[in-house]
Amino acid sequence: MTQLDIRQESSRHADALNEILQYLQILPQPYNELSEEQKVAWLTGELQTRRPLIPAELPFSEKTNDVIETFRVVRSLQQEFGLNICQTYIISMCRDVSDVLEVLLLAKEARLFDPAIAVGTIQVVPLFETVEDLQRSRSVMRKLFELPLYRALLAGGYEQTKTKSIVDENSSSPASPAPSPLTPNLQEVMLGYSDSNKDSGFLSSNWEIHKAQKSLQKIAEGYDLNLRIFHGRGGSVGRGGGPAYEAILAQPGHSINGRIKITEQGEVLASKYSLLDLALYHMETITTAVIQASLLRTGFDDIEPWNEIMEELAVRSRQHYRALIYEQPDFVDFFHEVTPIEEISQLQISSRPARRPSGKKDLSSLRAIPWVFSWTQTRFLLPSWYGVGTALQEFLNEEPEEHLKLLRYFYVKWPFFKMVISKAEMTLAKVDMQMAHHYVQELSKPEDKLRFAKVFDQIASEFYLTRDLVLKITDHNQLLDGDPVLQRSVQLRNGTIVPLGFIQVSLLKRLRQSLNTTATSGVIHSRYSKGELLRGALLTINGIAAGMRNTG
Repeated sequence: MTQLDIRQESSRHADALNEILQYLQILPQPYNELSEEQKVAWLTGELQTRRPLIPAELPFSEKTNDVIETFRVVRSLQQEFGLNICQTYIISMCRDVSDVLEVLLLAKEARLFDPAIAVGTIQVVPLFETVEDLQRSRSVMRKLFELPLYRALLAGGYEQTKTKSIVDENSSSPASPAPSPLTPNLQEVMLGYSDSNKDSGFLSSNWEIHKAQKSLQKIAEGYDLNLRIFHGRGGSVGRGGGPAYEAILAQPGHSINGRIKITEQGEVLASKYSLLDLALYHMETITTAVIQASLLRTGFDDIEPWNEIMEELAVRSRQHYRALIYEQPDFVDFFHEVTPIEEISQLQISSRPARRPSGKKDLSSLRAIPWVFSWTQTRFLLPSWYGVGTALQEFLNEEPEEHLKLLRYFYVKWPFFKMVISKAEMTLAKVDMQMAHHYVQELSKPEDKLRFAKVFDQIASEFYLTRDLVLKITDHNQLLDGDPVLQRSVQLRNGTIVPLGFIQVSLLKRLRQSLNTTATSGVIHSRYSKGELLRGALLTINGIAAGMRNTG
């Protein structure tokens, strides 16, 4: 049976409880104005009461009703199809203990969780996404494990008799034996590659996720709990994608222990699962990697001097990345003008809008998928490598010969470091700075050309530095010399999408000119309508995405 996972952003649960409690006038002040300590204290106390909190008829806003009804639908699904149909509730942008307790309280109201007997038919999975949240994940999980109510839920009672008492009570159908779908003493934690990469760059994101896995495993073992890491990977390298076998072997050995969960998204589904033989091969590859990573632990992840060097590289990479993305004053305008971000937002290919509902049109509200997608279309592929070259160069500057030998040794011996360099190498092979420069030249407004040229030069300089250092570390003459089949595949695909790039730039330029003309004069003089130009541009976006393969 295929299982359904539910996912919702943490702020939606807090806002829903805020509205419910204001309606019931339970708290002396709005829930959202409480401190984290006050929220945890109130939620812990409320979870242990038998009092219903939410009325059967919902007099709330559409957003709050949607949150409440989601939990009720989960219960209905479990009653109709059995507990295995839907067990996992993922909290995206999870930052605090209260984010988890809020979901448990809403689950309790839908009778998916009974704290009186420490039994639940749904497991709550916190998703830590940004670098700050990844770093905070240790303290959040430790505090959760210290709560007796939460520990009892993990320990407990997913027994047949108890689960029946939640699911089958008041059901018109006869109670049938219910399996135990949730493993006792198992905590699942999801780690996000996309937002952490967008926040701090490729190298820093991968290192923070690597450290978080080691720390969370150690914390779980300290409480005699089992941990399952859920990897929120996308198709592109900038969102954690890449060869699955190498990626699994690069995980800290203790964090796998025969258990792993991975998201498969976008074009990855067609390339890995469209044919039965392909799907079987891919599943066998992943299974083999999980077994190997669980049994053959190299111990390189535990060498403290190596970890200190990686920490230094990650910090330097993040500083250089953020200096461009968040501190370069012309960067936001550059991004919106020279990439097709606005046109990508109109593609009907995603389950979520391009931006989070913050009301602002800035980088912080932009979701990671269109962020990576835009850079791939223009052939910059910036999220997958920017900052790596500067970090490596600054390290080499300290002791050029010795440190180069050390980095080459890391590449040969340390699976994590080899995975990082190999992913960067693959992405760099797909970059086309000539085509990227064409986007900048043609799509920049006349008054912006000079300042955008400086931004482009900054990006191009980092690209050539990163490429040269990766070649030094891998001891290759050309990118991907170590994988001739992939090298040839990338070269062929790079060539085929060059004409599409020129066509896309032409269509985007004419489309934007027509929109500007209409906005200023209300009149447009063109052989083609705005709709036709947009449709043509969207077709080129689909074509380039297919040629680049791992785009979003």
